[in-house]
Amino acid sequence: MTRVILCDDHALIRRGIRDTLAEQPDMQIVGEAGEYGELRTLLRSTSCDVLVLDISMPGRSGLDVLHVLKDEGSPIRVLIVSMYPEDQYALRALRAGAYGYVNKGADPAQIVAAVRMVAQGRKYITAEMAQMLVESLTTPAPEAPHEKLSDRELQTLTMIASGKRLSDIAEELSLSPKTVSVYRARVLEKLGMANNSELTVYAIRNGLV
Repeated sequence: MTRVILCDDHALIRRGIRDTLAEQPDMQIVGEAGEYGELRTLLRSTSCDVLVLDISMPGRSGLDVLHVLKDEGSPIRVLIVSMYPEDQYALRALRAGAYGYVNKGADPAQIVAAVRMVAQGRKYITAEMAQMLVESLTTPAPEAPHEKLSDRELQTLTMIASGKRLSDIAEELSLSPKTVSVYRARVLEKLGMANNSELTVYAIRNGLV
């Protein structure tokens, strides 16, 4: 029996994934969380084999969670289920320690297959991502400027591009406004831009939001 914990800040999304996995005779949902603090509390009291995790969450992002689990040497295998496009986030998630990446718009059967594969300790990638990996090996594409950003800087960029103020970002990420301003300054410098409007245009053109 594969024990699964779900972590997504959207209750309806969690319910859909929970109902899909709960129908499987070899899977058991042992816990749910809506943000990082809830997840940490849950993981201290509940053992699981697979963590189905969103990238975008209040508090700390799914990428942050991956780094924490990796640093702790946790045996939990993580499957990222996100609304963000694979070509922008899948490789970053896999490098951070994820075992697989599935888009939220995927067929429910794909999520089931992904959980089963990840539970076996195998990496799960879609056919589209496999093709992307092959193409990157045979004809390496120039690195996009945003790929040089740290995970936190990328998160700051996407939140700014989504129309959030620095104070809102600080509150959502449990950071000080000064710290968020530092991340924003780094993003502007690395992307060679001057203001939030330019960041927003860049994020939209590159499919980051």
